[in-house]
Amino acid sequence: MSGDGDVSEKPGEMDLLSALQEVLKTALIHDGLVRGARECIKALDRGEAYLCVLAQSCNEPQYTRLVEALCNEHKINLLKVPDGKQLGQWAGLCKLDKDGNPRKVVGASCVVVKDYGDRSAHLDFLLNHFKK
Repeated sequence: MSGDGDVSEKPGEMDLLSALQEVLKTALIHDGLVRGARECIKALDRGEAYLCVLAQSCNEPQYTRLVEALCNEHKINLLKVPDGKQLGQWAGLCKLDKDGNPRKVVGASCVVVKDYGDRSAHLDFLLNHFKK
């Protein structure tokens, strides 16, 4: 018996980036996503964050060091992704055309999750990755 909330992929078949994408989408729906440098730094400094996603393509080394230091200080999980444009798209920083394809994607150097939203297999996979 499968409901609407069932996940079609089994945890063994997903990879880290696809799980992250689904977790970010769920957090965005539940208004638990913080985007933008200033807002991310404030959320990290207050210790409100559960997860921080940092783009490796960030070209400001001081910003990268600050985010990493705040994550270490407050024991917040930090995950690095290769591309800031892709991170921006996952965080909803884009317009969608009538076919559902992303247009005008704005890059993001950092995204913070303050509320995961609903528990899912993708979230469990991501949390298990940090336990290792």
